[in-house]
Amino acid sequence: MSLFRTREKSTPETTSIVVDGREIAVTLKRNARARRLILRPDAAGTGASVTLPPGSSTASALAFVEERSHWLMQQLDRYDAAIPFRAGERIPYLGEEYEIRQSRARRGTVICEDGLLFVSGGPEHLARRLTDWFKAQARERISRLADEKTSELNLKRGRISIRDTRSRWGSCSSTGSLNFSWRLIMAPEWVLDYVVAHEVSHLVEHNHSPAFWAVVDTLTMHASAGRKWLSDNGGKLHRYG
Repeated sequence: MSLFRTREKSTPETTSIVVDGREIAVTLKRNARARRLILRPDAAGTGASVTLPPGSSTASALAFVEERSHWLMQQLDRYDAAIPFRAGERIPYLGEEYEIRQSRARRGTVICEDGLLFVSGGPEHLARRLTDWFKAQARERISRLADEKTSELNLKRGRISIRDTRSRWGSCSSTGSLNFSWRLIMAPEWVLDYVVAHEVSHLVEHNHSPAFWAVVDTLTMHASAGRKWLSDNGGKLHRYG
């Protein structure tokens, strides 16, 4: 049996569903281009979203989730539990697994060696310092790749932003600015190469036409494999930290 209850101080577009005693956050998103109701688990595997086409009511969306609540539970159960940044946990970096170690003796914020990530300072600062280090590594590698790929196309890029986005791994603005998720630094390097190639290609083609994919293929050999890896594994990157 399941039931809905609106969270206190929530907006009209946010609610929750309770299935077998488990409360799941549900976000309602209206989309003028949608043709039908679409239910998806979120990237972290902790909640869900419903896309509503024009004319659909909140009540119809909630009824839709009610009907598919057990399917949703099956999808969410596929996600692993969250893994915090703390000493002893094992996390990916550039596709390889590393164990986090807290160290007061070592200088510097983070030292990566021999399958270990040594984070300096007290344990209360570990999560923030490791996150900052990941963001810095992502910016350095992504900037270098972007420069290489824009040079191949004889183009100039805009500024690069490193964020913690959940709906997309990267984006390219109309002004040429490139935005990326810092969590890509946990994926294999060839996946990172693909995502940067994808967004740089949008500097030439602002769509996903055959012409766009032709540009992507000139910048990376990993387009197909990169898309598949992110489809199969990308959601799991949001469970870390």
